[in-house]
Amino acid sequence: MYSFEQLKIFVTVCESGSFSAAARKLKRAQSGVSQSVANLEVAINQKLFTRDKNVPRLTSNGQALLPIAKSILSQQQHFDQKIESLDNAIENELVIAIDECLVTPNVLDVLSLMAEQFPITHFEVITASTYDAEELVRTNKAHVGIIFADGELREDMDFFTLGQTRFLNVTALTHPLANLAVVQDSDLKMHRQIVHRNATQKELWFSYGISAKFWYANDHNMLAKLACQGIGWALIPDEIALPLIAQGKLVALPVAHEKDGWLTTTGCLVSRCHSSGPVLERLLEELQFT
Repeated sequence: MYSFEQLKIFVTVCESGSFSAAARKLKRAQSGVSQSVANLEVAINQKLFTRDKNVPRLTSNGQALLPIAKSILSQQQHFDQKIESLDNAIENELVIAIDECLVTPNVLDVLSLMAEQFPITHFEVITASTYDAEELVRTNKAHVGIIFADGELREDMDFFTLGQTRFLNVTALTHPLANLAVVQDSDLKMHRQIVHRNATQKELWFSYGISAKFWYANDHNMLAKLACQGIGWALIPDEIALPLIAQGKLVALPVAHEKDGWLTTTGCLVSRCHSSGPVLERLLEELQFT
């Protein structure tokens, strides 16, 4: 019979690329890692690796079993964390990373509710770009991340959809684009674009630069302020844009292919490396009904 430990070593060898690298990662002797894989092959009567020139390469059977092994280990981790959470009363701390555009009144209402129901829990709320919020969850520095969703599945995090946010192309009333009855892609490309980009120079997949001239900012409120100055056009959330449009500081551009704006999905990432206690479970429950 195979063990969880053998599956863990098998997966680590696959991810590390060699028995020696897996041994270093697991802080075990290389001979022990090799023997564990050999014992697993005997236990399941399947050859998992070829070992030509001492370089392990997955067999076709090994490739078929690898995703199942990962799934089993993930379920075991979830089971262990659930047991731990049942033994605990209430979490001492909960860290939430939120894209700066998604600190909406509904999310703030949820946080107010959490403060009332769990007064002894310390909450830390970090505003960041979507990419930075995701990285905080991935590196276990945040329990939850509220982000714009790109539709990709993450193996190391859980995800659920929250809703949608509408973005509008805007510029100042004095900008040449504001005088056009219909704005084409070619018109946008002719004028300076103010692009959202995080500190590691990642641009959001739905608002990346298309113009020949750019300015960059890592905060959508700053994009709006720069657009108000007539510096260029920008794509910003309607929650930021609409008040400025009402004040006459910005105008929504009638872009031919986005007449009603651009809708993008928002969602919640949940770390699998933290135990799920009553505070986190209630937070996730409330967020799903915002």
